[in-house]
Amino acid sequence: MASLPRSVVREWPYTIARPGVYKGGTKSLQAFRNAGFRESEAFFSKDLVRNGDSAMTRLLLRGFDIRKGYLDAEAQTALVDRLRPILKSAPLFRPTTASGKQMSVRMTSAGPLGWVSDSAGYRYQASHPKGMAWPAIPDEILSIWQDVADADRLPDCCLINYYGEGTKMGMHQDKDEADFSWPVVSISLGDDALFRIGNTTRGGKTEAVWLNSGDVVVMGGPARLTYHGVDRIRFGSSRLLPKGGRINLTLRVAT
Repeated sequence: MASLPRSVVREWPYTIARPGVYKGGTKSLQAFRNAGFRESEAFFSKDLVRNGDSAMTRLLLRGFDIRKGYLDAEAQTALVDRLRPILKSAPLFRPTTASGKQMSVRMTSAGPLGWVSDSAGYRYQASHPKGMAWPAIPDEILSIWQDVADADRLPDCCLINYYGEGTKMGMHQDKDEADFSWPVVSISLGDDALFRIGNTTRGGKTEAVWLNSGDVVVMGGPARLTYHGVDRIRFGSSRLLPKGGRINLTLRVAT
């Protein structure tokens, strides 16, 4: 079995989680390796790059391009400030699934289209459930897409999910879009979230990683239809949001 590069053991500051195996820290990382972690280019890669004045660690996990620390503290605060008027004009709502089960997260959207779910099913539409048009996607968010998505088209939906204490998101595919060749870009703000990655079909072994405030994930190519979800958040782990919780922005090309 290939061993992890020394630089990973020495510098790796983040958590890859397998229940009962890896819980964070250098010693746990070594135990994680010894317990059966296999390093391969398709599964894992690490690259330290500069993002302004801060270091960004890049992780490739099952095709998910995870950019740790992409946004520094100042940029995170600025994004939250840009979201406030959006949440005021298009308030968060708690959707229900097609089967009638209420989701634990609250959500809204920005852009020409927003994602909704109710008894009629999952879909994109041009208006909030209360009837108003969705606000525009802020330029600061679009610039993130332009930097990481490697796409010549802008997203027409920014789904905004708010995770409060005790919330989660079940394993799912993002498959309500018309063309799966466009990636989905996820931006984490606020509390840490245990992000789980599965396979292109339900079931099988999964991996998970803790996403922290400022992390950006790109889901494209072979990973575009991979099942993924959020097991839980560490409520109160970040001071970014005054009342705690996590905001997740997902940028999509819906049409």
